[in-house]
Amino acid sequence: MRGLFITGTDTGVGKTHIACEIVRELRAAGHRVGAFKPACSGAMICANGQPSWDDLDRLRTALGRDVSDDQLCSQRFLAPLAPPVAARQEGRTVDLDAIQRGLDAWQAECEIVIVEGAGGLLCPMTDKQTMADLSARFGFPLLIVARLGLGTINHTLLTVEVARRRGLPLAGIVFNEPLSASPDVSSATNAAEVATRCDVPVLAIRRHGSTGWLSRFGQVTQLNWWTLAGVP
Repeated sequence: MRGLFITGTDTGVGKTHIACEIVRELRAAGHRVGAFKPACSGAMICANGQPSWDDLDRLRTALGRDVSDDQLCSQRFLAPLAPPVAARQEGRTVDLDAIQRGLDAWQAECEIVIVEGAGGLLCPMTDKQTMADLSARFGFPLLIVARLGLGTINHTLLTVEVARRRGLPLAGIVFNEPLSASPDVSSATNAAEVATRCDVPVLAIRRHGSTGWLSRFGQVTQLNWWTLAGVP
């Protein structure tokens, strides 16, 4: 089973949006795709009193079939906090073995799985381990989702440095514009500046409200996610 592990430079950079787009594109290309989130926190309470997690609902829609919350994510917490903190509020702990079993369960159903991490690489996963540790355990290439805007050069290069120091394989960087266009002039130069400062390929830019991908030079481009997931 191939896979991509999607991490972000921060919370709210658009990891779920990018993950869903990749799932849809892989499905359109004829691949059997799975989607998995190791841990999810921050639930909405529905009218019937049951919790609902927006990330999981969006991933399920992208998959185009009825997949249970348990299959998408076995470790779900109510509070919008880092997983171990949210777990403590419920008298629980994050169960890494349950997470591994959840990922392994996809092997019988798909040929490629898109894993969406929580927060960034150093987001706590347990009291002692981070999302980077989980990424190393899974072994899938990392796709870094970075926010277009001021400050993203620093955040992106820090994420790359953490990944490199830990020996994590890197598939590339995608810049996403999670909110509508703003007067932030830095968004026009972010991708090019990052590309000159690290050896990780800047794969594409995704503008808010648009479909498709742009290269860092502003040209329409296509990405082969299947190939990227095979990066050793």
